[in-house]
Amino acid sequence: MSDEILAMTAMQLREHFSNRQLSPVEVASAMLDQIERVDSHTNGFCLVDRETTLALARASEQRYVEGRVQGVLDGIPVAVKDVFLTPMWPTLKGSHTVDPQSTMDKTGACTAALARHGYVPIGKTTTPELGWKGVTDNPVNGVTNNPWNPQKTSGGSSGGSGVAVALGMAPLALGTDAGGSIRIPSAFCGIVGLKPSFGEVPHWPSSPFGTLAHAGPMTWTVEDCALMMNVLCEADHRDTNAVPRRGIDYLAELSGGVKGLKIAYSPNLGYVDVDPEVEAAVAQAARVFAELGAEVVRVDPGFSDPLAAFGHLFYGGAANAIRDLGPKKRAVMDPELVKVAEKAARLSMLDYMGAMNESMALRERMAAFHQKYDLLLTPTLPLTAFKTGREVPEDWPSTRWPTWTPFTYPFNMTGQPGLSVPCGFDSQGLPIGLQLVGARFNDALVLRAGHAYQQAAPLTDRRPALFAGAKE
Repeated sequence: MSDEILAMTAMQLREHFSNRQLSPVEVASAMLDQIERVDSHTNGFCLVDRETTLALARASEQRYVEGRVQGVLDGIPVAVKDVFLTPMWPTLKGSHTVDPQSTMDKTGACTAALARHGYVPIGKTTTPELGWKGVTDNPVNGVTNNPWNPQKTSGGSSGGSGVAVALGMAPLALGTDAGGSIRIPSAFCGIVGLKPSFGEVPHWPSSPFGTLAHAGPMTWTVEDCALMMNVLCEADHRDTNAVPRRGIDYLAELSGGVKGLKIAYSPNLGYVDVDPEVEAAVAQAARVFAELGAEVVRVDPGFSDPLAAFGHLFYGGAANAIRDLGPKKRAVMDPELVKVAEKAARLSMLDYMGAMNESMALRERMAAFHQKYDLLLTPTLPLTAFKTGREVPEDWPSTRWPTWTPFTYPFNMTGQPGLSVPCGFDSQGLPIGLQLVGARFNDALVLRAGHAYQQAAPLTDRRPALFAGAKE
């Protein structure tokens, strides 16, 4: 029964809790045991506190017994990326520079919403230091590996959350994304991840990466993603960038399919070199959308690579994150983070404003593009997972991570919703993700299309070999 529990979605667990076939304590125990059994291979979790988790699970179980269920996630285990404040656990962000006590007894916007709905936090997941790159390793916790092949990277910066979902250590996980950090590990780990429209999910404390930074769900199915969005979108006055609440029921909006939608399929945005196996898998996904009744048109959105502008904005955010840290603290940090931050600190105000101008122009171009096309379909990444413990693949022409994530960061600059859904595997058995991008605040349509695709071409019954237990 344990493996059956680990493979259940949050929607299935809710049903089992409601009819008393399973208890929150039973489920939390199974997932804590799974972490103990397999996470030594992946290092997805940086904090596990069995006693606190089980106490919260027992409280949930009592609510079910007494018929006073708390919200839509009561008893559901959630893995929390270690950048979100949790009152009972420290939030270190993978850094020796954070005072653990300074983060206690504080709750972030997303964790507050989850708590209102009775979630059971299963632990904190590993992140690169301050969430600064597209792979996951940090000076405090070490390297996080891929669940399908621990010799490969999990991606990042929400790599620990990607691992947690793929290996059944939690059905739901929280991630953040300022350049692809939800979608990258979702693609590499073979799960679903949504970067919502900027402002759709309240996020507090505000990120040093400014308007690039989004918080969102990472799950095994698009349906679970929609369920989690219903919770994460609840109002929180502390996020002054959050847009007015629109009361959308993302679960209810999932039905309807894609028939009649006009989908732009861009295999390379017009300028990206894509691995042939990735290109083939995403091309097949485009054909599935056509078979489902969408009008699929091969067309590029018509912008050139905004890498330089993104670099100014993103690494400017990194410089902002460590601006108050002196030489002593910088000496115990990831040296590459310090290097990019110190370089960005030398940018002029006009450099930064020029990058903002490019972001504005990109927003306008994509707003016009979506007047004609409902959705844009691309690969999530141009490659599959590479050797773990590296920022870039071996023999890569650049030393920095954004150069291999060209499909993700443009849509942090525009603030549009981007969903990564598994669409196949390469010849090494590593997952491939497709990305669906919608107009700003059309998150419901992105999820609806992703759900229609996942229903038509499900890969949800295929788990990593590690899922069933540690390799000898």
